[in-house]
Amino acid sequence: MEDILRPIYQERASQLNTLGVLIVEGNEKTISNRDTFDAILLIIVENADTPIFVKHYTFEDKKASMQIITKQQLDQWILMGSNRKIFDWLYSGKVLFDRNEYIGNLRDKLNEFPFKDRKLKMGLEFAKLIRRYTDGKTLFENQNYFDAYNNVVHSLHHLARLSIIENGFHPEVTLWNQIRHMEPEIMKLYEELVQSHEPLEKRLELLFLASEFLIHSRTKAGVGHLLEVLAEQSVWTIQEIIQHKELRHYSVDLVILLEYLIDKGFIKVISEKTKGKGIKHRYYSL
Repeated sequence: MEDILRPIYQERASQLNTLGVLIVEGNEKTISNRDTFDAILLIIVENADTPIFVKHYTFEDKKASMQIITKQQLDQWILMGSNRKIFDWLYSGKVLFDRNEYIGNLRDKLNEFPFKDRKLKMGLEFAKLIRRYTDGKTLFENQNYFDAYNNVVHSLHHLARLSIIENGFHPEVTLWNQIRHMEPEIMKLYEELVQSHEPLEKRLELLFLASEFLIHSRTKAGVGHLLEVLAEQSVWTIQEIIQHKELRHYSVDLVILLEYLIDKGFIKVISEKTKGKGIKHRYYSL
């Protein structure tokens, strides 16, 4: 497919705005990573009117997808882990064009996985973990077992991703293949949840007990980034926390994470009188 697509990517490579071009090909076993296409032509640009621009091509019985993405969009995917296929594309793709070694440097950074980046990604995963775990437990207590099961499966995914990041790696599409070798304890929990013949209620009950310890043991590492930011000042309003440039990434999971940390004694609540009778302002402090 590379020869067929050459006129397309050469035109893009000649533009000063283009930072790099990769082509991702493979066999039938890896076609799911390419959204069933025979080839992905990934073009990274400095800026564009739209962060993602996609075109599809056919040649005889083959099909290819060209995806033009901005550097900002790529950085967001890498930070948020919202497009895990991108890691496979960046690692395994063949470099066709690389302006000023942009792709080479990016690959080096992904392999090194700087501690600062790791701390933030661990924080984001831990916040998602607490959200799913808390919601799952509430649903379980209300005897909504199928909905609880759904949340618990997601919480285990976040726990697995958190563990992989803590070990210095990026979570990949084949997440459980990674975790099987890295954290067999989490793998065992997952297998017991989805493969056990015990009644669903019993499976969930046992998993909540086991998960409590695993979450507790990772709390300090998981909230390191958040606590580091909160140490910048002595007292915070919730609006100040939500609007902080480094905490915006936590999105809707931030408030429930704060409540979890209050419950665990990491954060204390400071109350201050308002003009309203019996109503107090609620502030937060380490």
